[in-house]
Amino acid sequence: MIDPGAYAGLFLAALIAATILPAQSEAVLVGLLMTGDYSPWLLVLVASLGNILGSVLNWLLGRGIERFRDRRWFPVKAAALERAQGWYRRYGKWSLLLSWAPVIGDPLTVAAGVMREPFPVFLSIVTAAKVGRYLVLAAITMGMV
Repeated sequence: MIDPGAYAGLFLAALIAATILPAQSEAVLVGLLMTGDYSPWLLVLVASLGNILGSVLNWLLGRGIERFRDRRWFPVKAAALERAQGWYRRYGKWSLLLSWAPVIGDPLTVAAGVMREPFPVFLSIVTAAKVGRYLVLAAITMGMV
């Protein structure tokens, strides 16, 4: 079934969930999968694209906003950004494999921008992590695992 509203809602939920705003796209994806009315592959694709785009926005934010990190309105808590930069210094680009993880994933993508990770490397690792997470979630939801 092609319901543009459902797919758009999933895309927005995934995009927002990948930014520094508190949100979860997993519940939306699981809910849509459980109805059986939607293509699982299309749902995973839409969720992945939204989530990846959100991470790209974080990377861009990191590229240009570190100079404002001491401002009260700065969107990432100083401690969270320091932790993410520490992880990034220690594990490098491979820490982006955790970009899907709650709490630490979003600051890691911001830290990647701050640390000037090349965009093609950033995009390939984040894409693998985000798509992998949604594929596993879809497989579990559909009883394939």
